[in-house]
Amino acid sequence: MKSALPARLLRAKAAVVAAAAALLLLGAPFPSAGAAGPKPPEMNDGFGLTQVGGATGSATNFVITVTTPEVAGEHRIRILLPRGYADHPEKRYPVLYFLHGASDDPGNPNLAYPALTAAQSMITVIPDGGRRGWYANWLDQGTVAGAQNWENFHISQVVPFIDANLRTTANRKGRAVAGLSMGGFGSLHYAQRHPGLFSQVATLSGANELSMNHAVMRAAVVATLTNVGAPLCGSSSPTCSLDFGPPVSSDAVFGTPYPILGADWRWNEADPVSHMDVLARAGTGVSIYTGNGKGSATEPEFWVQSASQHAKERLDALGHPAHYVDYGDGSGWGTACDGGHTSGCWAQDLVDFVPRLEAAFAASA
Repeated sequence: MKSALPARLLRAKAAVVAAAAALLLLGAPFPSAGAAGPKPPEMNDGFGLTQVGGATGSATNFVITVTTPEVAGEHRIRILLPRGYADHPEKRYPVLYFLHGASDDPGNPNLAYPALTAAQSMITVIPDGGRRGWYANWLDQGTVAGAQNWENFHISQVVPFIDANLRTTANRKGRAVAGLSMGGFGSLHYAQRHPGLFSQVATLSGANELSMNHAVMRAAVVATLTNVGAPLCGSSSPTCSLDFGPPVSSDAVFGTPYPILGADWRWNEADPVSHMDVLARAGTGVSIYTGNGKGSATEPEFWVQSASQHAKERLDALGHPAHYVDYGDGSGWGTACDGGHTSGCWAQDLVDFVPRLEAAFAASA
């Protein structure tokens, strides 16, 4: 499937709200670490981040809350440390920055997937990306959402804050970025925008293509901005997963999404498929995971699959290897994966990815 033509887009209109809504983390809760026992390490303010209150959680799975002038409001950051972190004060660890999907929050214990908490040779940091922040500095900073400089927050503040407060391997070889759904876009976007920061990147069911070759994916982004699904929430709003917050313009993040006289150039500039050459030149390790949504255009993973295929095709044309997994309808990909845009599939993606990432970190060290 090379492109999403206007006729197909019209037929898929009913699926757009579902596609946007499913850019979030779903699934049964995973056990969260208790608060008893050793406390989390002390974290000092800096790099524009000010902590609000103390850390909550255990010594190896805890959440801090920060404020920053770059993004309005308070923002939670979940940190997962290896079990032996406190016992080996001489040891440094590589870091995985794991970016969540739309409509989620690092305070959600579901994001501490078992494969991440089981990792013993790396630190995992899950920073807030907003319900629809799209891992970018918004073009329009004057919306009702307030300041929305997510890239500045993550790259210029969170990364150095973590390096200053934890025993990290503070170089490119010791950093990776991965994400699911909206966070899959974010991981590719950051790895392409900052190739000197990350040696590995992974996208799990990611929004990997924003050009008009994949208009439905672009429409899903617009749906989160304009919050078209909120009326479906009823009395459950604002906790409803279809509610992305007060509506803002479809132009708020990347400018107009409509290709009138080339006015959508910012969307094309942010399109991950168009910039795979950056990853190839940098020698970045790339992992791409997708299902097929069982072939249904009303299932967001159907559209994810074609975007992922386009990313892989571009890497193939560049002669750059990638670890590409298309698990189709989920058969054989864990016990909870149905090939859809769901946490059961992402959990199995991480079962595959995390050991490979730890091995890559070890080899580079």
